[in-house]
Amino acid sequence: MERKKDSSKAIEENKTIQDGLERFLDQELSEFDMNEPGFGTAKMEGGRETDSAKKRELKTEFATDVRESYARTQTGRGYGAAGITGENYESRKQTEKQRGVSERKENKTDKKSGKAGKNNETSSRTDNGTSSRTDNGTSNRTDNGTSSRTDNGTSGRTDNRTSGRTDHGTSSRTNNKRNSKPNNKTNNRKRSEKNKKKMPKWKKVLIILLIILALLLIWWYSTVGKIYRQMHHENAQELNLEPMKEDGVINVLLIGNDSRQNGEDGRSDAMILISISNQTKTIHMTSLLRDMYVEIPGHDGNRLNAAYAYGGPALLCQTIEQNFGISVNRYVLVNFQAFAALVDAVGGIDMEVTNEEVQWINAYLNEYNLLEGREITTDYLDTSLSGEIHLNGPQALAYSRNRYIGTDFGRTERQRKVLSAVMKRLPVALASGSDELISGLFPNLTTNLSQSEVFRLSLDANKLLTYETVQTVIPADGTYSNASIRGMAVLEVDFEANKAILQKEIYGKE
Repeated sequence: MERKKDSSKAIEENKTIQDGLERFLDQELSEFDMNEPGFGTAKMEGGRETDSAKKRELKTEFATDVRESYARTQTGRGYGAAGITGENYESRKQTEKQRGVSERKENKTDKKSGKAGKNNETSSRTDNGTSSRTDNGTSNRTDNGTSSRTDNGTSGRTDNRTSGRTDHGTSSRTNNKRNSKPNNKTNNRKRSEKNKKKMPKWKKVLIILLIILALLLIWWYSTVGKIYRQMHHENAQELNLEPMKEDGVINVLLIGNDSRQNGEDGRSDAMILISISNQTKTIHMTSLLRDMYVEIPGHDGNRLNAAYAYGGPALLCQTIEQNFGISVNRYVLVNFQAFAALVDAVGGIDMEVTNEEVQWINAYLNEYNLLEGREITTDYLDTSLSGEIHLNGPQALAYSRNRYIGTDFGRTERQRKVLSAVMKRLPVALASGSDELISGLFPNLTTNLSQSEVFRLSLDANKLLTYETVQTVIPADGTYSNASIRGMAVLEVDFEANKAILQKEIYGKE
């Protein structure tokens, strides 16, 4: 039943549309002279009459409008087929009639000017390859097969407007885009180049300073390498596996032996522990007396300098660490020639000397001159002198070797004084690149320091000059006694007391 009702409804709607179409055509056609060309009827072959072109056009236009109106009614946006009849139809008819009259006037005007034929069927193509075809404003068609219609259902006026906008608007915009691309690239490149040129001055200065610093570092590393290659390097594996700095302290044992030639023969005539402490901002120069009775790893107890005789610098470092609790794993071995050359390389030193010490300086010079093959009285001092005296290398060596004034404590004190005076003048000598320093001192040094470690120490030279230099001696006063063990005159040491002193002085620990 429902299908029959729907079918009856559809038939009724179609009948309404058809009735409206006939009434519309009757009234629309009554406005025209049916005898004019293009109106009325035309005969086809066989004598059968058919509607004229104009009549067909009006039918097509009206049918299209009716269908669109009906479709809008279904979506709730307009009036439909039912509205073609009654009052709605009259209002709709007046609107359509006015539009048709307006369009007919425009067409008549175009006819008189000879342009009606072009407006009825015009084919135009835009600059970008799109063509629009209109049949008296009925539809617009592009090359890709799409069609468009204006909102009011008539497209007679869209023909020229669409074509005009496409020709002048689209083409212009397309050409402008094409022309603007190279210009944009050029402008971007110019702006980039301009930005590069506008590097801030502080950046330029910073780059220049960094380059200069890099060049200085390269030059200094090369200079240190040149000096380092003059020295004799030993790889003491049992020591070099340990880091150079521990707990903020670098300990380097300076060993002065009585060898007349480079090497490890002879006795350790002087042992001075150089401790550079970042904790206390000090450089400690601690003289270790050679007559202290100590336990030597792998050997019986003996004097401290016997460790050097048994196993060289490595065993001596291990003995110091075992008895005094100080980590020592770097050393520099200095012989007589190196000590004298070091003083001469810095231009000599000024020392406060007593007249008695002057006598002993001349006495020790006798031995040195004989060993070096020099005249026996070479570098002798005036025996009447005393006070501050400028000493050269051999004279300073003789001064520091004197063990007859003040026993071994006095001798080690003089060694520390000489070494301290040399260290104050050493930076100037290194900066000047003294050939005498390089050729006279370094070939007489033996060390287990690596080149990179020497370079690191050299970079800290200026900072080290600000550190306080402290001189001490071990064993400290009140922590030892004189004794005779196995027929040897030795010093018996309170090791626990001396360990505490070293921890406080070097590491700042209570």
